[in-house]
Amino acid sequence: MKKGLGGVLVEQGVLEEPALRRALSVQAERGTSLGKTLVELALATEPQIVRAVAQQIGLPFADVGPGCVDPAAAILAPRDLALEVLALPVQFGAGDEVLVAVADPGNTAGLDRIAAATGMRVTAALAVRSDLVKAIENLTAVDPLNVGVAGSSKPDGGRIPAMSPTPAPPGTGLLAFEEQLQLDLDVVLMELVERGGSDLHLTAGLPPMIRLHGELEPLPGHPPLTPPELRKAVYAILTQRQREAFENDLELDLAYSVPRKSRFRVNVFQQRNSIGAVLRVIPFEIKTLEELKVPQHIVNFAYLPRGFVLVTGPTGSGKSTTLAALIDVVNRERSCHVMTVEDPIEFLHTHKKSVVNQRELGTDTHSFGAALKHALRQDPDVILVGEMRDLETIQVALTAAETGHLVFGTLHTQDAPQTVDRMIDAFPPHQQEQIRVMLSGALQGVVCQQLLKTADGTGRVAACEVMIATPAIRNLIREGKTHQMYSTMQAGKQHGMVTMDQSLAALVTTGRVHYDAALERCSNVPDFNRLCGRA
Repeated sequence: MKKGLGGVLVEQGVLEEPALRRALSVQAERGTSLGKTLVELALATEPQIVRAVAQQIGLPFADVGPGCVDPAAAILAPRDLALEVLALPVQFGAGDEVLVAVADPGNTAGLDRIAAATGMRVTAALAVRSDLVKAIENLTAVDPLNVGVAGSSKPDGGRIPAMSPTPAPPGTGLLAFEEQLQLDLDVVLMELVERGGSDLHLTAGLPPMIRLHGELEPLPGHPPLTPPELRKAVYAILTQRQREAFENDLELDLAYSVPRKSRFRVNVFQQRNSIGAVLRVIPFEIKTLEELKVPQHIVNFAYLPRGFVLVTGPTGSGKSTTLAALIDVVNRERSCHVMTVEDPIEFLHTHKKSVVNQRELGTDTHSFGAALKHALRQDPDVILVGEMRDLETIQVALTAAETGHLVFGTLHTQDAPQTVDRMIDAFPPHQQEQIRVMLSGALQGVVCQQLLKTADGTGRVAACEVMIATPAIRNLIREGKTHQMYSTMQAGKQHGMVTMDQSLAALVTTGRVHYDAALERCSNVPDFNRLCGRA
């Protein structure tokens, strides 16, 4: 889980929470970076800030004070080059490797030039800018081949004065990239949470946009983002490994947190030669199913000894929230082993009655399919699959459900019949008959969700379709008659079944959502109108 600069400083014991809140408030007023604000308020020193940033971005910290740098390493870099790129070899590593202290880890071109000058492989470490300048001036040599370079001989026998950067006021000796950072994501994310938004959209040419009650709107007081500003802001929350993964794949999923405020699911992507990002709020607190106001029968899925339960719906429909609530019921009420495979980990579960192990794609495992195969050897009782993306994942999950495990999974489908068809259609035609039989035996239920704006405009509420795998439903799956499921579900109220139209109509008749909002989401208009008493 990635923390912001303020969170790292709190973790390191440099700051306390009240001091951080004060600094964030002042930062928002002044529009400066958090690092500069902390130094100006005398809440942290420049070395403390740089150490924290080094931890935040996954680089070592380099102390370049007197006696801390190997002179034999430093002499490898000509002074003019070292001052130009603000990078200094400080310590030899294994083989042909040398550790290079830098002021800006984003200056990869400068590191490449140091590598070329030294003829060695370089590894970056973060240093305090002002200390680095002094070390370069004291420890490096003038390049004798570079005529006219500072410190070298003039034709008349005199000396060209050594380069000496103009002294900077307190706080301006921090990392160059940190100082240039105009958009502090922690501040923007706190605004998002305080306004009750669900998502933050960052796109070059637009101000930060938030999704509030389902609608996108600009965040007040923020100018349009420039591509360099956006890149710096996003890169500030990524580790070096994550940066490399993004630059290789051009997209990245991760989790990020603002301490004691909220966690966020982050997707970073490339668009029109610029970076874009979307951050979704994941509350620290896991809501109960009662608080989510979903149909009461859904809680029964948490007590099943085995089988397959799917929670489906479009992106942003609350699937992860419902699944987290179900896993929390298992965790509170059952003594068992829960294994989750997620991309990324969203809600964090603490061990209560159950042992809960959470694995993240890309960090803890290479794929959903591989993680599931190994999970079967880890004595699980309950398995959560973050997303059923491919044939291998569906196949292993189905096998796990058949062999005595309770498996929860998600799909991006609109209703229960479509969910069953999607599962079966993922397999080659010659296997589909066998899969129908397997699914009819293993499936326990399907929950399909969508979120609607409440009638008072202050939030959103879930409409839920619930299908229970009764003997009649199992027969329809086995015989390939999924088109008949809807009528079976309409008549299955005594079993806990609810169609989407029934759920939408109930929200309308109880005054929780407007008729027009529900009408846009219904699947059968005549049925929906009849249920609303408007036939």
